[in-house]
Order: sequence, then C-alpha cells, then structure tokens
Amino acid sequence: MTDRTPDPRTDGGYELRMAGSETKAGRETETAVKRESEVETNTNTTIVSAARAGLRQAAVLAETEYRLAVRGRWAVALTVVFAAFALGLTTFSGASVSPDGFDRTVASLAVLAGYLVPLVALAFGFDAIVGREESGWLGALFALPVSRSWIVLGTFLGRAVVLASATVVGFGIAGGLLLREFGLTGFDTYVGFVLATAGLGLAFLALAVLLSTVAREKTHALGLSLLAWAWFVLVHDLLALGVIAAFPLPDAALSTMLLANPASVFRALVLGTLGAGGDAGFASVLADVGLSSGPLVAALFAWAVVPLAAAAVAVRRRRV
Repeated sequence: MTDRTPDPRTDGGYELRMAGSETKAGRETETAVKRESEVETNTNTTIVSAARAGLRQAAVLAETEYRLAVRGRWAVALTVVFAAFALGLTTFSGASVSPDGFDRTVASLAVLAGYLVPLVALAFGFDAIVGREESGWLGALFALPVSRSWIVLGTFLGRAVVLASATVVGFGIAGGLLLREFGLTGFDTYVGFVLATAGLGLAFLALAVLLSTVAREKTHALGLSLLAWAWFVLVHDLLALGVIAAFPLPDAALSTMLLANPASVFRALVLGTLGAGGDAGFASVLADVGLSSGPLVAALFAWAVVPLAAAAVAVRRRRV
C-alpha cells in the first residue's frame, strides 16, 4: 500500500465544509437553548401572573366573607362569648395577687380555651362551603373563571380574620383586668397565651372548612364537627392517657400522640410555658418527651395548613 498525499484542493475544502457544518450545528443548538430559555421564562411568568391573580381573587372573597360575618353579627357574638367566659373566670378565680396567682389564672384560662375555642371555631366554620352551596352562592362562584382552590382559601381567610380578631379582643379584655391586678410582670406569657389561642382557633376553623367541603348537607357537616370536637377535646386525651398507663412507650410514640391533636398541642404549649404541665392531663407528657415550644408552634401551624390544603383538593371534585 502507498501512503496518500494530502491534496489541499480537496482536503482543505473538506475541512472547511466540516467547520461550516459544526458552526451551523452550534448556531442551531444555541438557538434551541435560547428558545427553551424563553419558553421557561414565559412559563414562569405565566405561573407568577396566575398566582397573583388567584391571590387577588382570594382577597376579594376573603373581604366578602369578612363583611358577611360582620353584617351577620358573628364578629360581635364571638367577641362577647370569649370576653364573657374569660372575664367570668378571671373575676371569680380567687387567685391571689402574686406571680403564682397570675400563673394559675392563665392556666385556668388555657383549660377553658381548650374546650371553648375549638367548639366556637367549628360552629363558625361548619357551613363555610356546604352552606354557601345550599344558598346558591357557591354555584355562582364556581361559574366564574376562578379556581375552586382560591375560593376555599378566600373563604377561610375571611372567617379566620373574624375569629382571630374576636379571640384577641375577647381574651385581651380579660388581659386588661389581669394587667391591672398583677402589673407587667410576666404579662408576655399572657400575650403568648392569646396568640396560641388564636392559633388553636384557626386550626379548628381549617378543620371545619375541610368537613364543610366533604359534607353534602349542613346537617352532616354539623354532625361531623361535633364528632370532631368530641374526639379532639375529650376522647383523644383519655385514650392517650390509658395507652400511656398500660404500655411503656418510647418518646417518639409519645410525641406522635401529642402532635396528633391540636388541642393537646395547645395545652402543652401554654401550660408547659407556665410550668404547669403536670396539672394538664395528657399535656403532662411534655415534661417526659422534651418537646420545646418551636416544634409545638410548628405543629399548631401545620394543623391550620394541612386541613385547608386537603379542602382545596377536595373541592375540585365537588359537584354543585
């Protein structure tokens, strides 16, 4: 075989053609990348715009719910209920004017709130969706170009503002009485109690919205709400105490049982801060489990978010 002598007239043209092909391919690749980047940018812009529009729609619905609640005297009624019970317990508690008396009064208020606030929140929110359907308003909303998830969010936010405001004002009035009797010493504990109480109300309001979304009639929603109150406020703690007394459980199991109930989380959070966990039934496991305030606050927040997210998903399958 003989070696081939390169021919610049042919081989050079071949190299030029190859270089041109590579340049063309590179330009096509660059163009494709730019197009993909533009499509991704446009998609992100569309998602952001849709989210902003949805938030505006939810804000409008929340304002409507708030006005309906105020017009229906719900805001005043809830505030009066909370203030009456809190003032009655504070006035007739018989606590001495001392730091111990202040702690005992707040602990008593926490026990009262653990029963009263969930019941009021469930009663306030059980007809949030199913009640609007029976009145015909939900069908009109579903006919609008508004996502059903934003309708649920707006409904919850409007009622949440009413409930949280009534909680803060109602228990705040009793706080004014405590401030006059005990002064500023340790009053930050009472502020924490009021905020935790508002969080407890929002958690049960979200649960009520979920039950209202899955129920087909108002009576069904009311029955489910009463069962939920009985389970979380009464039955769960009794069963948990029985299980703890009967079986030696690890700390992880105790933590799970505690976090599985928003009412227990609230009691452990408030009474644990006061150092009164031993007098709080199932909340006394806080001392053994070692849960700090951070996980308890996060758990209470999750109890307000998870049921609401579930309601936003369930409402998409609802037929009106």
